[in-house]
Amino acid sequence: MTQPLGPVMLDLEGPKLTAAEKRLLLEPTVGGVILFARNVENGYQVRQLCSDIRRVRADLLLAVDQEGGRVQRIKEGLTRLPAMARIGECYRTTPEEGLLLAKDAGWLLGMEMAACGLDLSFAPVLDVESGLSSVIGDRSFSSDPQHVVQLGSAFIQGLHDAGMAAVGKHFPGHGGVAADSHVALPVDDRPLEVIKQHDLVPFTQLASQLDGVMPAHVIYSAFDTRPAGFSPTWLGMLRESLGFKGCVFSDDLSMAGAHEAGDPKARAQAALAAGCDMLLVCNDRAAALDVMDACQGINTKRPAKLRYSRARPDLDALSALGRWRRTHAKLEALADKPQTSAETE
Repeated sequence: MTQPLGPVMLDLEGPKLTAAEKRLLLEPTVGGVILFARNVENGYQVRQLCSDIRRVRADLLLAVDQEGGRVQRIKEGLTRLPAMARIGECYRTTPEEGLLLAKDAGWLLGMEMAACGLDLSFAPVLDVESGLSSVIGDRSFSSDPQHVVQLGSAFIQGLHDAGMAAVGKHFPGHGGVAADSHVALPVDDRPLEVIKQHDLVPFTQLASQLDGVMPAHVIYSAFDTRPAGFSPTWLGMLRESLGFKGCVFSDDLSMAGAHEAGDPKARAQAALAAGCDMLLVCNDRAAALDVMDACQGINTKRPAKLRYSRARPDLDALSALGRWRRTHAKLEALADKPQTSAETE
């Protein structure tokens, strides 16, 4: 039977657990850990770190942002993943090959993350590129919503082939605003019908395939005055209209785009009230402690269902798999490929 987890996902200071962190992870409000580049030396060290975390709390959900391109925390000893726009370019020229590569990329990512001891990567990015957002850009598969749907679906299938959950972000779409929600609160003033027919399309069509969703710290003023991650209206649509039944992760509550909701405790309460299951609080330990205090007595089973439940592959044995060798070579070649003019327009 799946046991409940606390709703708070924390970060760590460095590549090894400190004594203070070991004590912190034992707090019942903590349900997971997210790794950043500062926690990473190579794949083997990450595997050891994950093992050390599990010795403290075996039930914690361990996550990372490993999308490819510029968002890739674990580099040494693993495949250099291209930005997803490179796969989108393959799809535009040869759809069948592009879909196969997207599926294989999801599988390889899932296998490598599992071998490192992690439960999930926050992927795929389902934002539709519009040429406006510097924070999304080539993280998106495409500027065509249907291309994002097709490639996103294939990527999700690959993750599932590897036994790993798929977490789509950033609902209902971060690609239509120029501001970066890490440092500002973006406002998307487009009519709701425009968003529904463009940015929301991948989430609408893929909701049933996703195990998790991360909403954007963006206000869509035609629908709600609150950022999507603090909006019962948006998350209600996700659950009711789109039929999503998985786990909703808040984006980092320390980001500037989250400050609209108030102090750390107020942000936590607003995110939970809106329908988030797990709250990320990163790069601000004082805020994390405040959020933990606000979450006393709260837990949920949804995040626990995303734990990696298969026998983990051996990091050293992956190269013996023909699928890994073929996919590794293709992805590394794409990672070296210059950006095409079509992708910069």
